[in-house]
Amino acid sequence: SSKILFVTMMIIGTLITVTSNSWLGAWMGLEINLLSFIPLMSDNNNFKSTEASLKYFLTQALASTILLFSVILLMLKNNLNNEINESFTSMIMLSTLLLKSGAAPFHFWFPNLMEGLTWMNALLLMTWQKIAPLMLISYLNLNNLLMISMILSVIVGAIGGLNQTSLRKLMAFSSINHLGWMLSALMISESVWLIYFLFYSFLSLILTFMFNIFKLFHLNQLFSWFLQNKILKFTLFMNFLSLGGLPPFLGFLPKWIVIQQLTFCNQYFQLMILLMSTLITLFFYLRICYSAFMLNYSENSWIMNSQMNNFSMNLYLIFTFLSIFGL
Repeated sequence: SSKILFVTMMIIGTLITVTSNSWLGAWMGLEINLLSFIPLMSDNNNFKSTEASLKYFLTQALASTILLFSVILLMLKNNLNNEINESFTSMIMLSTLLLKSGAAPFHFWFPNLMEGLTWMNALLLMTWQKIAPLMLISYLNLNNLLMISMILSVIVGAIGGLNQTSLRKLMAFSSINHLGWMLSALMISESVWLIYFLFYSFLSLILTFMFNIFKLFHLNQLFSWFLQNKILKFTLFMNFLSLGGLPPFLGFLPKWIVIQQLTFCNQYFQLMILLMSTLITLFFYLRICYSAFMLNYSENSWIMNSQMNNFSMNLYLIFTFLSIFGL
């Protein structure tokens, strides 16, 4: 019952931020969001989750404090008539919002934090917790800093995931890479960003749903886990490729929209960096999927004997069908 309360509070906090018409209201929503997410993270039985919740609190509290400081500066500027440089204030604001969303170069807390979370909390952190800061970023028009952050995010997300064996860290770096795409979508228009975000959330949901049911946290578990159940293994890795944005799958659609919009705006340099980084992320996804797509196992019985109940199985198969044939 307490979890329901905190989840409701978290949703309300995000809604306050998104709907508020003043920076102070937006800050208040972010605070409610932060303070309701921390009890969801801390699990008494797990030492790592306590550490993670403390890390999360410190980074977010720092960002919130500086955001409030910049809001006060902005209000002072309006009262004191141009004593303070407005672009400087906006730059501080943007930096704090990027820190809140976990974009590079302010990303260092994000992978470490993911390592101490359960899969459901990790999903919330990768998707829901990004809505409010990204929405606020869309109100600021600072293309240069946003461009630098976007380029760094896609590069860090691509290179950071290369030598990871932990699935949570892998998803964290993947999330940073997708965040770079979302920032570039934000620079084009809000609707493009929203489309990208919805598709990314859906694909993350499918993967975390499976990881959560089978309690998978490391790569070596993936290779040995589904030896009896080839179909399940096959579809799981199909979803990996969909998240990476390989063309026949649904994950390619939002990327396609962003690519098209960037070419309309003649942003070819930006587009080249985005595509190069995505190729690297696809490389490490493919490296994980390699064993699943090699069908010459010693025992090749395609039998469905899973530990999932029927409802979860059907839900997963519907999601997977949408993910694979959605395009």
